[in-house]
Amino acid sequence: MDTAIKFLYLSEPDMIKAGVKNMKECVDVMEDLLVTLNKGDYVMGGKNHNSHGCMVTFYDDPKFPGMPKNADDRRFMAMPAYLGGRYQMAGMKWYGSNVDNKAKGLPRSILMMMLNDKDTGAPLALMSANLVSSYRTGGIPGVGAKYLARKDATTVSVIGPGVMGKTSLAAFLSVCPNLDTVKIKGRGRRSIDALIDFIKAEYPQVKNIEVCDSVEEAVKDSDIISFTTTVRDDEASFPYINEKWIKKGALISMPSAARFDDEFLANRCKLVVDNYKLYEAWEEEYPYPSYKEVQIIGTKFTDLKHEGKIKREDIIDIADIITGKHPGRESDDEIIVYSVGGMPVEDIAWGGTIYRNALEQGIGIELPLWDKPDMA
Repeated sequence: MDTAIKFLYLSEPDMIKAGVKNMKECVDVMEDLLVTLNKGDYVMGGKNHNSHGCMVTFYDDPKFPGMPKNADDRRFMAMPAYLGGRYQMAGMKWYGSNVDNKAKGLPRSILMMMLNDKDTGAPLALMSANLVSSYRTGGIPGVGAKYLARKDATTVSVIGPGVMGKTSLAAFLSVCPNLDTVKIKGRGRRSIDALIDFIKAEYPQVKNIEVCDSVEEAVKDSDIISFTTTVRDDEASFPYINEKWIKKGALISMPSAARFDDEFLANRCKLVVDNYKLYEAWEEEYPYPSYKEVQIIGTKFTDLKHEGKIKREDIIDIADIITGKHPGRESDDEIIVYSVGGMPVEDIAWGGTIYRNALEQGIGIELPLWDKPDMA
């Protein structure tokens, strides 16, 4: 019996060689993933099998020397899952996050991904996961734009021009061929300039780039509005969007939070989520009001349901639109708010795809675990 186990190590440069930045392919993979979730062929963490992950946060006043102090984005998180369909793989994304990393020239979050054989649990690959996470996070909004944006959309606004802003924009541009104008609203010039440089280097089809001084300016006249902002734990501090600013027919894509008038959300737009069961899990883990804790707009939808302002059937799963179970855009004037929660199955889908690319192309370093387990 051969008991030897080896696994593939993939550095960030290896991941790039294997195609992790291929956004068109990523959007296709994310669309297939969402349909796989809709069929139920997956398992995530928790008793509900739909948990986003397990997070370690710190105390405001730690009593022990050396223990980190609570701060913005200071946490560790494990995001395990199994994904069936064409993937047939288990795995986990693991990361530490600290907003102070930026002052050291590091990303806010540093991520690794482990892929495992679904039957034995043996490691298949250990990979750098910052780009896996960034591109799959953009790919889900790309699927939304493919099915929910107006076909003649020309203008997209990016409110929060960080990494998620970049990859969401890349996804929109891959599925909406008429986009030629990008409006940008950011907090600092550095991130704005980085996005402008990214657009000029990668997307020559963009003819117009406008830097906006306010959220209102960015929202007005935009066909696709992307919110990828970081917010604090107080809902009152979330950026406010007045319905009067929103163009008829706009798609508002949100892997983040903002404030809208309840009346608008309940009665004058369509509410779509990436996977409704994720939001049910958040309802269990962060009881009402969930929105202030989770800070993803879909939990505002479930809060409105809890308050009796909308019904369960008013929250539509994007996969039901993809598969034709529910109509998508029903008129050129319809405003759609699309919630993107982020799930570890996305990392397995895209990470697993890149792993298989790497195997085919001979990319990465093979590392031994053992030839024979010592205490089997």
